[in-house]
Amino acid sequence: MLFIVDYPSPVGTLELVAEPGALVAVLWPDEDAARVRFATAPAAADPSDQNPATEILTATASQLDEYFAGTRHAFDLSLAPVGTEFQRAVWWSLAEIPYGTTSTYGEQARQIGRPRAVRAVGAANGRNPLSIVLPCHRIVGANGKLTGFAGGLDTKRWLLDHEARHVDD
Repeated sequence: MLFIVDYPSPVGTLELVAEPGALVAVLWPDEDAARVRFATAPAAADPSDQNPATEILTATASQLDEYFAGTRHAFDLSLAPVGTEFQRAVWWSLAEIPYGTTSTYGEQARQIGRPRAVRAVGAANGRNPLSIVLPCHRIVGANGKLTGFAGGLDTKRWLLDHEARHVDD
């Protein structure tokens, strides 16, 4: 069973989706297509309820609080993103991009051993269900320009600027 809780953040209200013991997704307000994948989840879960996912939802909210305060540079959560083997390889590689830095789709494709799969890497990033936690906002185009992001380009810029301000904290 999946549980959902709203998380108010500086970049808008995010929906945290968890199963017992693992975070499944961090959804942006306009991610209706992604929500379809989690249609079996209750509309909302009160984090004070003692449901099997309370611990992971509380830990996620706490770590997001620290991230937005500039004191957390990497997340330490049990994750269970749903995707293909290729997508999961792309998503796990996002965690290797250091806080406050960026990478490109091409660099990410080389990192996972698929240097010719740049477009597929881009598509996988577009389906990353764990925004911020698995930081797809750190991926930019080969020319250094910001490219698509589920939270919007303004939010992507905000996250990158936020990290740049706190990289030495």
